[in-house]
Amino acid sequence: MHTKRFYDQMKRQVLIVDDEIVNRKILGSVLEDEYELLFAGDGEEALKVIEEYKDNLSIVLLDFMMPKINGFEVIKTMKADPVLTRIPIIVLTSDKSTEIDSLKLGASDFITKPYDSPEVIKARVKRLIELSEDRLIIRSTEKDELTGLYSKTFFYEYAGVLDKYEQSEDMDAVVIDIDHFHLINEIFGRSFGDTVLKKVASIIKGYSEDLSGIAGRGDADVFYLYVKHQKDYKELVARIKDEMKEAYQTNNIRARVGVCEKSSEVTNVEQLFDRAKLAGNTIRGTFQKNIAFFDEELKAESFFNEQLIHDIYEGFNQKQFMPYFQPKYDVTGEKPVLKGAEALIRWKHPEYGIMSPGSFVDLFEENGLIQMVDNYLWGEAAAQLKEWKKKYSQPFAISVNVSRIDIYDPEIENKLLKLVESNGLDVKDFHIEITESAYADNPDHMIEKVERLRKKGFIVEMDDFGAGYSALNMIASMPIDILKLDMQFVRTMFENERNMRMVEIIMDIAKLLKVPVVVEGVETKEQLDCLVGMGCQMIQGYYFSKPVSAEEFEKFFES
Repeated sequence: MHTKRFYDQMKRQVLIVDDEIVNRKILGSVLEDEYELLFAGDGEEALKVIEEYKDNLSIVLLDFMMPKINGFEVIKTMKADPVLTRIPIIVLTSDKSTEIDSLKLGASDFITKPYDSPEVIKARVKRLIELSEDRLIIRSTEKDELTGLYSKTFFYEYAGVLDKYEQSEDMDAVVIDIDHFHLINEIFGRSFGDTVLKKVASIIKGYSEDLSGIAGRGDADVFYLYVKHQKDYKELVARIKDEMKEAYQTNNIRARVGVCEKSSEVTNVEQLFDRAKLAGNTIRGTFQKNIAFFDEELKAESFFNEQLIHDIYEGFNQKQFMPYFQPKYDVTGEKPVLKGAEALIRWKHPEYGIMSPGSFVDLFEENGLIQMVDNYLWGEAAAQLKEWKKKYSQPFAISVNVSRIDIYDPEIENKLLKLVESNGLDVKDFHIEITESAYADNPDHMIEKVERLRKKGFIVEMDDFGAGYSALNMIASMPIDILKLDMQFVRTMFENERNMRMVEIIMDIAKLLKVPVVVEGVETKEQLDCLVGMGCQMIQGYYFSKPVSAEEFEKFFES
């Protein structure tokens, strides 16, 4: 769309090449109102002008019979050049045989001498320029700019064309993912990362050509292949490993490959690649295996996922989604005091019963549906907090989860602020929970977003701290108000002294930075007492209560 608008606003350049001055003047008078005109008196001069203005030149009107270099040689020279060959040519001639010869050489059209009516000339020039620009727009979206592979959209289209004309089920959808590619960008810079992607793309393209298939680029470091069925893809993995080692002297660039063989039950190519991606995801983070095939077990999981995606809209229409709340207790005094709750989504599915977020949140994040869930939960949580504030006088805050998809919404701060204000709430009682992994994905962007939320008055909690790859210094470098320790630390802290010491270190650092800590996943009195002894301020977990409905939650206010 932007490319087309750019073309619509600019005045096209037209080169008129003719050794007769009178002919140049005639054509110039016809076209001068609509185009920026360039002129050349022979083929040699024409080639110089074409080379100088090739980036913006829209069309060449070329006389065939000229001194020095004739039109025949000009066309041959242009068609041999990968850039100049894209510029359309209209041949100017009075010879019928020349018309045929010029079209065979690659000219797009011809204008007969003596010249046709001005309107015919204008129409032919306009039509050819528009056709050429349409092709340019198509080419610009067809190929990925960085790697030269097919873009995701065109890749799917071409794979569909292969299916239609090959009429063969003996094909594989292959998804190649470069593990932890973001670390390459972070350590060596984006420019080096782009070089790596181009090298991987070159290897994959060569592999696809060997198998008479096609290759494309998906999102960031993900690549696609559609090729004749292979028993395994060890050769592909080895080729990537060996060529990357030769180019960069490292074994740390690792490809993860997911494969799905085409079958009659899959109705479209995109679904086939979704299944290949699902297969690849099963070996994420495992170093013993780097190739995975879609199988019956994954087929069942895929069917389940597809059903949930289909059912989400009906779920909202039928009010199957509902907020649950898990209490948070202040444990700094003699007895625990209720201070807040985390709002958590539940889906009362007609077939699968009450489903927790673990069953569908990651799936909806991948498919762009998570904002629908989040917006609903935020609204329900704010309305419930408003009701409880009226009913109970004690200080109380609710925290809601904000996904990494939400963070990229430019209106996120205003959206949340409007929600809080419309319910008459204090912004400090509506906490924002953002997972540690979201911080690690794009730290600079995250810092900017979190700072903007905090300036609006929101309390920001880093959720699931310690579940990902973060270092302890993240606590110091990230703008957060509260740290939520991942429940895995609680589950393992009594296993050995090292685990216990790790929890103590995190508590000590948080204390030095004056960042309060909420520990989630606390289930036993032993865990509670130990954490209180370390200086933990807030506890959330089954020791006090599992997540419950709003109605059931009210007993905690009254106890």
